[in-house]
Amino acid sequence: MDYILTLLIFFPFLGALLAVGIKENLKAYGVMISFIELLLVLLMWFMFDSEIEGYQFINFFPLVSSFGVSYLVGLDGISLFLIVLSALISFLAFIYLNEQKELKKLIISLLCLEGIMIGVFCALDVILFYVFWELSLVPMLYIIGAWGSENRVYAAVKFFLYTFLGSLIMLVGILFLAYYYFNVSGIWTFSLIEWYSFGAITKDVQIWLFLAFFCGLAVKVPMFPFHTWLPYAHGQAPTIGSVILAAVLLKMGTYGFVRFSLPLFPDASVSLMIPMAILALIMIVYGSLVAFAQKDIKQVIAYSSISHMGVIMIGIFALNLEGIAGAIFLMLSHGVISGALFMLVGVIYDRRHTKLMSEFGGLAKVMPNYAMVFGIMMMASIGLPLTMGFVGEFLSLLGFFKVSPIMTGIAGLSIIVGAVYMLYLYRKVFYGVSRNAANQKLKDLDSRELSALLPLVVIVIWLGVYPKPLLEPINKGVENMFAVLYSHIDLEETKDFFNFESLENPLTWEGK
Repeated sequence: MDYILTLLIFFPFLGALLAVGIKENLKAYGVMISFIELLLVLLMWFMFDSEIEGYQFINFFPLVSSFGVSYLVGLDGISLFLIVLSALISFLAFIYLNEQKELKKLIISLLCLEGIMIGVFCALDVILFYVFWELSLVPMLYIIGAWGSENRVYAAVKFFLYTFLGSLIMLVGILFLAYYYFNVSGIWTFSLIEWYSFGAITKDVQIWLFLAFFCGLAVKVPMFPFHTWLPYAHGQAPTIGSVILAAVLLKMGTYGFVRFSLPLFPDASVSLMIPMAILALIMIVYGSLVAFAQKDIKQVIAYSSISHMGVIMIGIFALNLEGIAGAIFLMLSHGVISGALFMLVGVIYDRRHTKLMSEFGGLAKVMPNYAMVFGIMMMASIGLPLTMGFVGEFLSLLGFFKVSPIMTGIAGLSIIVGAVYMLYLYRKVFYGVSRNAANQKLKDLDSRELSALLPLVVIVIWLGVYPKPLLEPINKGVENMFAVLYSHIDLEETKDFFNFESLENPLTWEGK
């Protein structure tokens, strides 16, 4: 199965192409294609050897030989589970799907988006990565603009302009880095593996390149102050769009920091660690406070996503094993939890066509199964121990505690605020007196909704109790990333910061 990654990327595109000629049972077709894709992804996970250093399942063939552009894909422990997350969320999203308007076009868009997301996480040619990165905008733009709410066109255009303009600056950085390595090595290449093998870049150049990549990655995360597109996109997107946007697309930005910024620009990463941590801390505090002020259930979860993405960023820029591994685990847990929460909001919106907390009350008696699932996901979102949300948050904050106990304490207090607003939301919606007679007639979760949500509940509890199956490959991938990072350090003080114990074994280290 040497070509399994290529199969994973292009099988959804083939499914989308064949969907053009299908007239009946379109949803069943989408579920079938996404289920086959998920089985292939699980097979890849089974075949993945977490003891091997470097990348596995590599496919390569040249595209533009004169400039070193190629089709090059592979994966390691960092990207493995992001691909699993993409396939899982896509499959469950198809099960949950209940749109009737232009269903064929929606299914084609979702299948194309699934292939693109997997392409982003396994592309090892940087131009190929950029192509997938930009292509991801097209189906999401269409999904928001065609199936969204009243102000969907404004939200879709804002989403596109923010992410596209930031990506253009990142493209300038990619091209300059290729030119820089051409001057060093005499060959044109956009292979990330080749870039990893080249020597260190001077600190001044690293900082400019870091900032260029930052512009593209920070908008996607989204980091403060580039976050303003996200609440509009979530507020206007259909449920299926919000699920995939929150669960997978936001992770492209944090993945880019781990894949590119840290290993290629280590001196710049250390120099800008505190400014990046301050921005992440603003995300955490700001997201928590604004979420608390919202009256719309979906907006509460949208701003909560900003806050949780801030915790991921603080873990990444802890620049140690605990922090980065915890951040990657938190990417996965946030994907599962936020995806489930947006599905749950969609459930109540489908029944009442409103998302205002003031319209509800006493739903725990009327919809007990819905209340139970929502409660579990809410507890996971606030990081309750023995849930998946706790593991990543704890490791991320533990890693950054070594850098700044005070900033970590502030981040921890903001997470407590997160618990307050989520519990307030739950109390207002599920307990008390019903504020509307229509609430008394609401139906509980049906088989379609339970089929989409229960697997996520099982995953949240299973990986909260026993996270080892994910943490071991992730730790190995992060250790390999640190080996690359070490080879790109230009300054002795950066080596001192990481406290590498020996030149021969750079993976033996302790972050200060």
